[in-house]
Amino acid sequence: MKNWMKLAGAAGLSMFAALPAWAQDAALQAPATVAGPTVDKGDTAWMMTSTILVLMMILPGLALFYGGLTRTKNMLSTMTQVGAVAALAMLVWVMWGYTMAFGDGGNAIISGFGKAFLHGVTPDSTAPTFTDGVAIPEYVFVCFQMTFAAITVALVLGSVVERMKFSATMVFGLVWLTIVYFPIAHMVWAGNGYFLGLGALDFAGGTVVHINAGVSALVAALILGKRIGYPTEYMAPHSLTMTGIGTGLLWVGWFGFNAGSALEANGSAALAMMNTFVATASAGLFWMIAERIAGHKGSALGFCSGIIAGLVAVTPAAGNSGPFGAIILGAVASFICYFFVAVVKPKMGYDDALDAFGIHGIGGMVGAIGTGIVYAPVFGGPGDGSVGIGAQLGIQIAAVAGTIVWAAIGTVIAIFIAKAVTGLRVSADTEREGLDLGEHGERAYNY
Repeated sequence: MKNWMKLAGAAGLSMFAALPAWAQDAALQAPATVAGPTVDKGDTAWMMTSTILVLMMILPGLALFYGGLTRTKNMLSTMTQVGAVAALAMLVWVMWGYTMAFGDGGNAIISGFGKAFLHGVTPDSTAPTFTDGVAIPEYVFVCFQMTFAAITVALVLGSVVERMKFSATMVFGLVWLTIVYFPIAHMVWAGNGYFLGLGALDFAGGTVVHINAGVSALVAALILGKRIGYPTEYMAPHSLTMTGIGTGLLWVGWFGFNAGSALEANGSAALAMMNTFVATASAGLFWMIAERIAGHKGSALGFCSGIIAGLVAVTPAAGNSGPFGAIILGAVASFICYFFVAVVKPKMGYDDALDAFGIHGIGGMVGAIGTGIVYAPVFGGPGDGSVGIGAQLGIQIAAVAGTIVWAAIGTVIAIFIAKAVTGLRVSADTEREGLDLGEHGERAYNY
């Protein structure tokens, strides 16, 4: 991101200049104009719309997607955890998250704390877009990035549902956002961020959101341990209908996520929009093909899983790829994610309950590394060829590796702090009864 610029302007005197008798005096008396960014109303409207679309991805999109994949007795618990931790992220973002990620000054790891509690952010302050001299209100940028923080921490919970205490998720979310998400967001997207300085490409969050959340989800699941009865007990999703509805809401909302990351209503946003269509469509179909190759029927759950894998993979490449490159990226990511979900997870025996690592972590890695290839003009990407494919791949791999290490270490710290404060797991009786009743005293369905 570019550094903030102050908005200054002079009062117009066009009504006086229109009168011949006053035109010369008006010109002589007019104050000098100071150059500054101009708030574009069209870009502002688009970014406000994109922000609401990303919110829709969380509630109801992710809540329904995750909730449908759990067992009936844990439906409300899953939805409540997703919603509550997202709400927590919004408050923390205002208090210290925004200034850590995008505040003034600081270093390559975090920004300064001068904008804590949004100090200095006013209706008149602006955030730059990627066009010189064009800006949007800073409050809009704050809100847009706030929704990214909210959905990322909610994604992590997909690996630990049905057994982690509600209180533990809240403590974990508070610490994890502070020591994992905010620094990674700064390093990838802020003007003086470490990975951005290396030249890493991440249009809308392949590293910041998906690798970050996916790796953290795996680490959390490994520390928390398996659900009672896993993998011998039947734990099928209780409502693929709800998961399908959630998938649709996620896909629609993802246009705000990807196209909104252009920060303008322009050609870059249009390219991201196109790629979000075709990469996702490709991945949804290729997951079903992978199921057939493996000797299974193409399933509705597979189609939904493929859609999410495609959305994840295209996120870093949304504005950094041509449409054909996005189609290939979606297909490749779908096959690799399927392999990790259907083969690697059962073989390794870890209980990533809703495949947060298998889809978001692995899909994010495929997308982030693949961006280094599809960005090249030879593959129809928007790059100018000044950086060779090999060099860009090296940069992408470095950013991916750095994100994995940072997320893993930070998650270990956050999990053990939550364990010390609240304990991690519900009791065995509560887990068998279901977290809906045991943690919240209510049922998703009353007959």
